[in-house]
Amino acid sequence: MDANRLKSLPLFESVSDEDLERIAPFVSEVSVSEGKHLVDEGDYAYNLMAIEEGTAEVRRGDESVAQLGPGDFFGEVGLLDTEKRTATVVATAPMRLVTLDRWDMRRLEKTAPAAIQRIRTAAVERQPGA
Repeated sequence: MDANRLKSLPLFESVSDEDLERIAPFVSEVSVSEGKHLVDEGDYAYNLMAIEEGTAEVRRGDESVAQLGPGDFFGEVGLLDTEKRTATVVATAPMRLVTLDRWDMRRLEKTAPAAIQRIRTAAVERQPGA
């Protein structure tokens, strides 16, 4: 993954170029088609996904609770703790995502601590009651 592409995502825009260079090899790129379930409510969460292109719908039960697009991210609970997914996310258009799993994030805490703290902070800020 190219560090400049990471910098274009709001989650990573305040991360230093040096730290982005350290993170980039651990980030994966995934392309999915419309209708793909990206995560399912109740499953265990292990990775963070940021949307580079495309759109998705967030559902809790049968209710649509949010629409996501480029720059949005989800799955941050999986980076904080071993938690179950709180919602289902389904692609509503073809998508390109970047992903970072919890194990790689833990490895990066030693080489890019400021960047990982930024991701953790963003995740905590999105938790209910934060």
